[in-house]
Amino acid sequence: MRRLDFDTAGAAGPRSSALDLAGMAVAALRDELDLTPKPGLVDRTTTGAHRDMDHALMTTSALALEPGFAAIATAAAGEADAAALRAALGVAGREAEAAMMQATDGVNTHRGAIWALGLIVAAAAATPRRQWRAVPLLGWVARMAAIDDPAAASMRRASHGTRVVARYRVAGARGEAIAGFPQIVEAGLPALHGARALGADEGSARLDALAAIIAVLDDTCVLHRAGAAGLAAVRRAAAAVAARGGSASVAGRTALAELDAVFLAHNASPGGAADLLAATLLVDRLETAAGFRPDLQETNHANAIA
Repeated sequence: MRRLDFDTAGAAGPRSSALDLAGMAVAALRDELDLTPKPGLVDRTTTGAHRDMDHALMTTSALALEPGFAAIATAAAGEADAAALRAALGVAGREAEAAMMQATDGVNTHRGAIWALGLIVAAAAATPRRQWRAVPLLGWVARMAAIDDPAAASMRRASHGTRVVARYRVAGARGEAIAGFPQIVEAGLPALHGARALGADEGSARLDALAAIIAVLDDTCVLHRAGAAGLAAVRRAAAAVAARGGSASVAGRTALAELDAVFLAHNASPGGAADLLAATLLVDRLETAAGFRPDLQETNHANAIA
């Protein structure tokens, strides 16, 4: 039998229950959804560039995914063979997607989030809590994502995402996962932790993380609606949020509103960035549960120097 060639698999140490991990994933989805105001996205007050989604529908969708995330965690905690686990995760993910589509009457609210957060939940389920750090967790994700789902070839379907990947030659959801979601490690988490360390409120820190992700992501949702020129425009506008002092500043909030206007002008939504923000918040929640808070360490270090 082919064992998982992952440093964390099978290691001794406490693990969280499948229900705990599923609850953390749903909480991250709801944190992303509730964050207001978000550029181009559904939040508590607007529907952004969406005409088929609103806050209530997306809340229903997030709650419907909890059993699916629990099934993903259960599979990851109980299977040591890499190919068998990849197949089991594929089955659980498709079942979660079916539950989502039933709950939303066919609206694709969280398909990308099932992929991204599902892999992170699986990594946490297979990993002792003391090793819940962004880099090892996302390294596990990268190695698992690189394994072909045996059912995928017979079930492969055309979608906006697959067509955009082929046309614009970007990584897409699977490619980003195989790379270990660099936007989380290099943009989302640093922006989140950095804003907190500077004393920003949690909402502003999360908005900074979202803008940082938008500024670097080849978002297939944006490319589908707005093309390469539209993607370049929103990435420039997103980078301006940090350049003007971040979302906690008046200038940064103005830049955030300008970013929203760019999205609405292109009738585009950063759905991929929203999924990665939720994934960033899940990784942050896992790190916190493991007792690792970089933003607090940075604050303590700054206080010590002062």
